[in-house]
Amino acid sequence: MQFRRSAFLGLAMAGVWTCISSTHAWSADAPQRKPDLGDAAEGIYVGDVISDSKGASQSDVTITVTRVGMNLVRVDSNYPRLPVIEVPLTQAMGKVVQVRGDSVFLLDRGKSPAELDVSFRNEVSWSGQRR
Repeated sequence: MQFRRSAFLGLAMAGVWTCISSTHAWSADAPQRKPDLGDAAEGIYVGDVISDSKGASQSDVTITVTRVGMNLVRVDSNYPRLPVIEVPLTQAMGKVVQVRGDSVFLLDRGKSPAELDVSFRNEVSWSGQRR
């Protein structure tokens, strides 16, 4: 009986070790996802509110663009007048632009530093550069 118990315990431990080592090997060999337009746009941008249908212009406004999905970004800022928006992206004429919606997103990666123009819900427009 003692032999069976220790043999069972040994086999169980071997099984656990096999699972752990195969999981580790799988994660190390897992392919990395292919970068998309969300990765290209992600970053911190500094600029100005250049037009506001319900307020004044504002200088030194920081925009944070975060990739939240494939070709999808969330745009947030340190200025309360600018709402948080999510923008699906595509590429057109060498620029990264929004696919649809009432917010304009135009990223020109050809300039150094990259330039970004965003119109939030067609109410407030911001323009700046990647930091």
